[in-house]
This record gives sequence, structure tokens and C-alpha cells, in this order.
Amino acid sequence: MELKLGQQKSKLEINNIHKLQQDFNRIRETTLQLTQGLTAEDMQLQSMEDASPTKWHLAHTTWFFEEFILKQHIPDYKSHQEQYGYLFNSYYEAVGNRHQRPLRGMLSRPPLPDVIEYRRVINQKILELINSEPSTLSTIIDLVELGLHHEMQHQELLQTDILHALSIHPFFPQVKNRSSKQAHGESAALQFKSFQGGMIEIGLSGHSFHYDCEGPRHQYYQHPFALSKRLINNGEWLEFIQDKGYRTATLWLSEGWACNQRENWQAPLYWHQRDGKWFQFGLDGLQPIDLTAPVCHISYFEADAFASWAGHRLPKEQEWELASQSHPMEGNFLEQQHWRPLPPRWQDQSTIAQLYGDVWEWTQSPFTPYPGFKIADGAIGEYNGKFMCGQFVLRGGSCATPIQQMRPSYRNFFYPHQRWQYSGLRLAKDL
Repeated sequence: MELKLGQQKSKLEINNIHKLQQDFNRIRETTLQLTQGLTAEDMQLQSMEDASPTKWHLAHTTWFFEEFILKQHIPDYKSHQEQYGYLFNSYYEAVGNRHQRPLRGMLSRPPLPDVIEYRRVINQKILELINSEPSTLSTIIDLVELGLHHEMQHQELLQTDILHALSIHPFFPQVKNRSSKQAHGESAALQFKSFQGGMIEIGLSGHSFHYDCEGPRHQYYQHPFALSKRLINNGEWLEFIQDKGYRTATLWLSEGWACNQRENWQAPLYWHQRDGKWFQFGLDGLQPIDLTAPVCHISYFEADAFASWAGHRLPKEQEWELASQSHPMEGNFLEQQHWRPLPPRWQDQSTIAQLYGDVWEWTQSPFTPYPGFKIADGAIGEYNGKFMCGQFVLRGGSCATPIQQMRPSYRNFFYPHQRWQYSGLRLAKDL
């Protein structure tokens, strides 16, 4: 049977179109599913400048498709709503002015039903464009893929931002249930796996999807090193607290110590002590701390102080990537719906566990360009390059990260004081 979509296409083209349609529908629907359990009032909240309201995430990811695909590839395209370009632009200077980031939570209008309708309309237009002439599809397919990976990033931000907002509530509301109850595990004693190093290749090149900051692939000389076989867990972090790690200035970087004192840090974000026992708030409510689960919601400054206390250091991102290149892409990701990190699931204790999923791992590497990196022309070039100052690289993904987003070369980045992401640490040492 001959298939026709617009005009006759090859089987390969048809398969590519169908896969793109399936990915588009699935990823866009997943974003909506993540709002289940939230009220319209919840989705209006913005608890700090670093975070954004859930409603804004729903609109911004839609604006991305409209701004960079529909407006650029449909002649005489008429915006769904002219004001949305101002309200839902994030940081793209080349696109025009935008609403102030700290005031996104003040946008009571458009109301939530209008944002949902906005998503429906733009979804329909994108799917129509995918089904149009082959020449059109060839020009937009990379942009659609970029838009979907952009949306997956916002799926993670949607979770971490609403978690921060709900953490302010005095009764710690539970909005998610775990897909299955996890018994508290037993972590093996901390051990290290050695790597010989030498001249290695880092970064991703080729035709598979990646962000510009992941390349170019390049050579790097790596000295011998070792990485801990698992992530640092809550029990070990509790020892750090009990040994006055938060009150020992000699463990901390100068800027980190100043931040610690200013913010009066005494434990990771979302830890609460009641009747002498520690609890941790998550999307599944306030739960007793699992001593064997990875510590999370810590800043770079805290991770570095712990590494100093333990007599080791944080990994470099090149060390992490070398260790991960032959490691299976499996772990506790968004799809498992556990909503918080889990204890290690050892298959072979001679290998490294938890390289992917559970928590983003702080590295000591600043987020800077690789040799030969060039910022792309136009607004899309603003995606990563202009943020290469003052931030540190994290690797590996978390329990809030979609697995499709991950690859060994993926570089996440945040400022060293930030704690609201699912961020943790693994130790490293020189050999």
C-alpha cells in the first residue's frame, strides 16, 4: 500500500515523520502529566527568583515552538496572542523585550485554561507543519528536536521549582505518590575504582542530538585518578553534620563560607529535624531520611566542603565522562516516578553504581567552552554560550531527569550556591 503525507515520501521519510510525531506528542503530554496533583493556585507560585511558576513553564515551552519554528517557517504567520512573546520569553535578547524574571509569579493572566489552550493550538500547528512538504520538514526537524529537548529540561525544572514553592508551606503537602514503595537499603562501605588516564577524548561530535556546549570532541590528557563506586549518602552526610562540618570554616571555600554564614546553612535543603530525628521533604511529602539514599539538594560549596572533610576532592568533568563512557544508560530517572533518589542497586560491586540518575553530581570543573567552541548565530546561540561564566558543571542526571535527555557528554550547569536542584556528589582522588 502506498502511503502519502502531503506528497509522496520514501519509507525512511515516513518513519522519521512518525517517530517525530510520536516523540512530540509523548513529550508534550508528559509535561502536562507532571502537573497532576497540583491546583491552579499551586501552578501560580514563584517562591524565588531562580524558580518559575508551573504555569509559566507550560507557556514558555509552547512559546519556544511558536517563536523559533512557526514564526520562522510559516509565511505571514499570525501569533496566537501577541502579548505572549513578551510574557513568556525567558532570556533571548535577540527576540525582544520580556517580562522581569523575578515577577513571573505575578502573572495571574493569562489564566491556566488559556495556557492549556495555547499548548493545544500550537501542538496542532507544529504537527501540521511536520506533515507538510518534505522540504519544509527538512528545515524544521532539527529545531523540533531542539524544542523537545528544551521541553525535557523544563520538565525537570517544573518539578524542582514546585518542590521549592511547596516546601514553604507549613504542612508539607504531598502531591505525588511513588510508583512503588522502596525499602531502605544497605550501602556498601565507600570504595574507589581506579582509572589509568592518559590521552583521552572528551565531548560529543557527529549527527546525534547534543547541545553546542557538549562539543567539539577533543583530546584531553588525564592523570591517573579514582572515583568512589557510589554516591555519598545521607548517613555519611549526617556524620559531617555531627562533626560540625557546617561550622568548621577551614573546610570551606571563602565564598562558600560567607554564603554558609549568610544563609545559616545547617543541613541540606529540605531537611527538617523533629524530636531529634531527621526528615526530608519531597514531592511525596515529608519522609524520614533514608540513610542509604544519596544526599541531595546541596550546593557546590557544601559538596566541596564535604570532600575536604572526607580527605578527598570532587571529580573533574573529564574524569566523570571517562568513567561513564562504557557504563549502561540506566538509573533512577523521571520515568520511574520515585520522586527522590534511591539507595544504590548493585549489580557488581567491582563497578561504579549510580553514574546516571538519582542526583546530578557536582564536579570541580567550571562551565567553560571546549577548545574550538563557537556560539551559533542568532537567538539559538544564546542557549548555552552566554552562561559560561561563574557556574560549575554537573553530570549524570537525576530522579527528575527524562532518560531520553541523557548521554555521557551532557553538561548541566548551575551557580555554586544553588541548592534547589537534585544535586549531590561523588568523591574523587588522585593516584
